[in-house]
Amino acid sequence: MHAVESPSPSLGTQTLTFVRHYFEMCMAMCVGFVIGDVAYFWVTGLFGYSSPFSQLPELSVLVVAFAMTAPMAAWMLFRGMARRPTAEMSAAMVIWAFLVLGVGWAGFLPMSGLALVEHGLMMPAMLVPMVLRLDLYTGRTGHHMGHGQLAA
Repeated sequence: MHAVESPSPSLGTQTLTFVRHYFEMCMAMCVGFVIGDVAYFWVTGLFGYSSPFSQLPELSVLVVAFAMTAPMAAWMLFRGMARRPTAEMSAAMVIWAFLVLGVGWAGFLPMSGLALVEHGLMMPAMLVPMVLRLDLYTGRTGHHMGHGQLAA
């Protein structure tokens, strides 16, 4: 019996698959940072911090990383993504957080602005693991999206 290869998706389909996956993860991250920031500002306010991003910069970076990564990972798993690429994407977000902290500790950016830098650049940072696994995120791996599921 001969194996039959399915045709590779067109470049347009690959591009749409990549963009859709990126958009869905960005939306999950946005929901996470809105809910996470509201909760974080409320809790830190209870302890007397009126501006936690500037008053607690290290904690703020870690909270932002968690608040944005957890819903992104949950969405990826919900949509059928395999655990390894979900873990890789989550690790990229954590690595980004520590890079942001390192830049602050080195004095290249003011510590008071690190959480905002992280907010703004986590989504572009997510493109790094996506490009490294382009076959997966464009649907070229042979796992085609169907019935609302992402390629595994």
